[in-house]
Amino acid sequence: MGTIAEFELPVREFALGGTFERLPDLEIEIERLVAHDQGQLMPLVWVTAEDFESVDEAFDSDASIESVEHLSVVGDDQLYRMAWVEPTEMVAHILIEEEGTILSAFGNESGWEFRVLFPDRKSLSRTYDFVEQQGLSFIVSRIYDLDETRNGGFGLTEEQHETLVKAVEEGYFDVPRAITQPELAAKLDISHQALSERLRRAQKTLTRNSIIIGDVDEARNRR
Repeated sequence: MGTIAEFELPVREFALGGTFERLPDLEIEIERLVAHDQGQLMPLVWVTAEDFESVDEAFDSDASIESVEHLSVVGDDQLYRMAWVEPTEMVAHILIEEEGTILSAFGNESGWEFRVLFPDRKSLSRTYDFVEQQGLSFIVSRIYDLDETRNGGFGLTEEQHETLVKAVEEGYFDVPRAITQPELAAKLDISHQALSERLRRAQKTLTRNSIIIGDVDEARNRR
């Protein structure tokens, strides 16, 4: 049975550390991530920023980026194709050795948050062993079986679940809205930016696991 793990990686142990150091307000979401046998990662990433000239300059000077290509613009976001080099050993191990699937990945200056589908618990356990052998960090926040996403959990973290419930209770999704984002953020005792990020990721996760249930690659191919 498939096992889903949600975990965090520090910026220094994954890609784009130099970019986040230069642009601490930058937000990056991985759309798709594949790995070659030699361990090189090839992601498609969405970038949210106000000054993309500075983003391009940061990418050009980031040692973890071997190549980068701008693909598309959608609203305030831009899509890039990249080739990443070290340090990406752990995620390369998950994709190549354990045949895992990256369901979602989000990065900012605080670190990277991953949601990964492992074939089984043994593959997750081997990843723990790999992390320990390499002296890397692996902060796991949640582990659950794939069936749980079909039985009401939908892959939401506790914080995301709490935020959506509070938003519904306070009338945030009503038309017209009964509460603004800053007001809702105050009730949750978090910043406006943190609320915006949490809502966006929660809604994406909820949509993926309640509507696009099944094989991830098949769902992507339907786009």
